[in-house]
Amino acid sequence: MKNCSSIDTDDILYKIITEGVKQKKITISGIVCVQDERPDDSETEDIVINTISITHEKPQSGTSNVNIYVSDKKVKIRGKEQRKANREQLRKIGDAVVAYLEAQNIADLEFWIESDTVIKEQKVYQHYRNLRIGWNIH
Repeated sequence: MKNCSSIDTDDILYKIITEGVKQKKITISGIVCVQDERPDDSETEDIVINTISITHEKPQSGTSNVNIYVSDKKVKIRGKEQRKANREQLRKIGDAVVAYLEAQNIADLEFWIESDTVIKEQKVYQHYRNLRIGWNIH
């Protein structure tokens, strides 16, 4: 395989995840996009892909993110309505993404999930599940 750029690794993940959505292996109410293409006011379940780094020497190695956004749910705690992570939806979508990614077999490259965490989006009532992806490209 030729040398990959961060744009290439974004495109690879985008293609894989979009195919999973089309095949209904991954179900979301929103879109799959890269980097800053997610609408600022989105309240849908969106998957956003970005690459943090990719080396240029062969074999290449790198790190990408797959962020799964889900709107918070309203809950009452001690009689007060609050917004908290919709853990059930984060689990359902995230587990489907993990299973679909792990089922892929692509010539000349391998990737794996390095870490998995839930993060609160500070500006809106949403949390996202961050899947950190490691790469080896031959």
